[in-house]
Amino acid sequence: MSKIRVRNFGPIKEGLRVKDNDGWIEIKKVTLFIGNQGTGKSTLAKLISTFTWMEKALSRGDYSIAHFERISVFYELLSYHNIQTYLQGFQKIQAELFSDDVVKPPSEIDFVGESYQISVRGSRIEVAKSNRQNYHLPQIVYIPAERNLLNFTYEYRRARRVPETLIDLQVTYREIIKSINGGIIKLPINDLDITYNKNLDTLIIKGQDYMVDLLAASSGIQSIVPLFLISLYFANSVQSSSESRQPMNSEELERFKTDVAAIHSNFDLTDDQKKAALSVVAAKYNKTAFVNIVEEPEQNLFPTSQWEIIKSLLKFNNMSEGSTLVMTTHSPYIINYLTLVVKAQSVYEKLKNNKETSLYDQLSNIVPYESVVSSEQLAIYEIDSMGNVIELPDYKGLPSDENYLNQVLEKSNDYFSQLLDIEDQCR
Repeated sequence: MSKIRVRNFGPIKEGLRVKDNDGWIEIKKVTLFIGNQGTGKSTLAKLISTFTWMEKALSRGDYSIAHFERISVFYELLSYHNIQTYLQGFQKIQAELFSDDVVKPPSEIDFVGESYQISVRGSRIEVAKSNRQNYHLPQIVYIPAERNLLNFTYEYRRARRVPETLIDLQVTYREIIKSINGGIIKLPINDLDITYNKNLDTLIIKGQDYMVDLLAASSGIQSIVPLFLISLYFANSVQSSSESRQPMNSEELERFKTDVAAIHSNFDLTDDQKKAALSVVAAKYNKTAFVNIVEEPEQNLFPTSQWEIIKSLLKFNNMSEGSTLVMTTHSPYIINYLTLVVKAQSVYEKLKNNKETSLYDQLSNIVPYESVVSSEQLAIYEIDSMGNVIELPDYKGLPSDENYLNQVLEKSNDYFSQLLDIEDQCR
């Protein structure tokens, strides 16, 4: 299990309190960040994506430790997610926006992965190899909140302000769409099917008695389609790799690095030949984990549809042992649904020695077994407006309902009570 510790990076100030797990945010099988907009949920998710990719590149031998210890390289990696300006201490003088007398303290970021650990202190970066053995080579996907734009075929590179994550993801998304090739994929909501029309170069949504171009469908459907298709594709791809290979051990990692280094140092090969050779080598070391990082899975979806996409994402996450699901959310329903899947997991455990199959059927109708999560595999973190990170406690193994999102609901109820009081006084 990887973990990250963050201070003084964009909206994240103190990060997780030191007294709470020494400030470490544990990246578990399922990790959820909640909080108000602009508090830093996506910032943490993007940092996890960045450091996980760095660890992957180091493990494969794509780059040396010295390469990633250059602050300019790290700055460029952050720019991929448009968070490079959050790095404090990179410039000699860095003051708060619209203020001349408040100097920002340098950023402090620590990441400990299964294969490497990375430390950032302002403009100084240190990378070291971890002592852990088995490492799951991951397929890392970051699915942003702007995913609706993936359904359009504009030339994104002309828009200079569009994040590179979206540009690269659209290329992948187009390949996934075309791989459907006339087949039909069932969406988890509204009893809908989706297919690709090659002649029109578009996705078609099929209901019971109608068909519609995806671009003419609702915003919720336009949001869930790329999320579902991308997650489904990579979950299946990684599962196939996982079934054929075990995680790379330390000896395999060293052999892989040696193979890659030999290709890079062969000056008789052209660039195209090197790329082809690297593809052959990489095929021997297939990805065995799917790191799926999703911003706001509930986006534009009715609560029941939120439940369906959460079950799907959890199912995809459970298809491979080393996979990880990281999500950000504004929706109180997401926490409630995660409470359901955790409780369902404990009930499934109790049913193992019970021969009453009808109980199993009743349970699976509520929460399918492939979508359950144990309490030990789930971490929920709340980020407040001051840039502090709080780990949400559990109650008897279930996520606590004492969280920001539920407090907002309670405040709404309080407002309604006040309205009733005012109404009574009018009589």
